[in-house]
Amino acid sequence: MKAQTVTGSWYGLAEASAKGTNNNNYLTELVIKQKGNDIEGIFGYYFRSGYQSYFIRGKFNPKTRLLTIKNLPVAFYKNRDIDGIECPMDFSATLFASKQKSTLNGSFKSHEKYKYTCPELIFNSSLDIDEKNQDSVIKSNTLNIKKYWKPREEELVINTKDISTPGAMAERMTSAAIKDSIAEIKKTTTIASTDSVAGNNKTAIAIPAPDSTAFKLAEAERKKELEKLVVSFEQRKNIVSSVVEIESDSVRVSFYDNGDIDGDSITVFINKVPVLTHQPLSERALNMYLAMDSVHLNTEISMFAENLGKYPPNTALMIITDGSKRKEIFLSSSLTQNSSVVLKKKKR
Repeated sequence: MKAQTVTGSWYGLAEASAKGTNNNNYLTELVIKQKGNDIEGIFGYYFRSGYQSYFIRGKFNPKTRLLTIKNLPVAFYKNRDIDGIECPMDFSATLFASKQKSTLNGSFKSHEKYKYTCPELIFNSSLDIDEKNQDSVIKSNTLNIKKYWKPREEELVINTKDISTPGAMAERMTSAAIKDSIAEIKKTTTIASTDSVAGNNKTAIAIPAPDSTAFKLAEAERKKELEKLVVSFEQRKNIVSSVVEIESDSVRVSFYDNGDIDGDSITVFINKVPVLTHQPLSERALNMYLAMDSVHLNTEISMFAENLGKYPPNTALMIITDGSKRKEIFLSSSLTQNSSVVLKKKKR
């Protein structure tokens, strides 16, 4: 590696500097590309019960070897899980490069307003110079992570076998409608909360029973909406931009808005069935977890543009994580064209 670049995959550990913070570590990954003094890429971390990642941009000064990234939201170190309070933090780290090893060492520091509640996080990481070398913190602890990690409630876990099973589209849509309508009703009627580092204010709202009239009406409306989405999807030209061979039994698929955050909204289809609807794209990852079907080897993931945002067309960065392998794909869709990627399960 050349001393003046930070391009690469960096894996490491962040620890809260406050006293008495045992077991509050963050396993981190920083996958970045440098062009001139600008960098962009993905920052992600595991914390307690889950994984979160963001599309980031920053600066690297080759003279001082200082990397800086502003305004990273990081889970509060005392959270019970990753979905609690977030601290807005600025990241800075210094590059140390040698023939044997390259490291980025530095810290996450909270903004002035939160400096007494969100302690500094000390950060150390190493460059993965060879994908065959599995000695990074996240990679060497993958088995341990899997033992306690599970997707968060709002994240989607899909068994592609269920979607690939032959059957009438009406049956598939009914199944999808029931699942989505329940999720939507829970989102809009579950406990509404306002969290702060200082305290919590919560107001409970009753959730309609599944056999209630209100629930059934919402379910019927949701089914109609999904059917209209399928019709619109099929009326557009479908462009397969990439075919990716998958070795693992499951993969994580993440979507980010890779350009300016301009209000792009998408629906995600798997094998022509809508599984995520009305999803805004931002710097925060939109994650799906797919259990691959060993019988039906091909799984098609399609991005359907619901709008064009402020700056057409509707664009996204898709990252497919297959074990320790990552594949970045740039997708572009419009009101006349869908953008698709085919995951092809490798035969054993």
